[in-house]
Amino acid sequence: MPKNKPNKGLLKRIRITKSGRVKSKPAFGRHLRSHKSSSLMRSYRKANYAHASDVSRAARMLHRRIVAADSSGSSSESSEA
Repeated sequence: MPKNKPNKGLLKRIRITKSGRVKSKPAFGRHLRSHKSSSLMRSYRKANYAHASDVSRAARMLHRRIVAADSSGSSSESSEA
């Protein structure tokens, strides 16, 4: 049976962090920059983290299990009570 190949285009565009979140760069920050404000360009430097529905799609494309990590941190608050 053949092996499953990961989507190489997706591998070049995302990174999976140690906590399991899918991290990427925002779109629209590479070219045609002259009409964009400097505050907008600064905002493009910040990392984007994928939504849980996108994480499941990325896991299927990479043939790899990715756990969708919560960004809010509400799970640690509920465990204290």
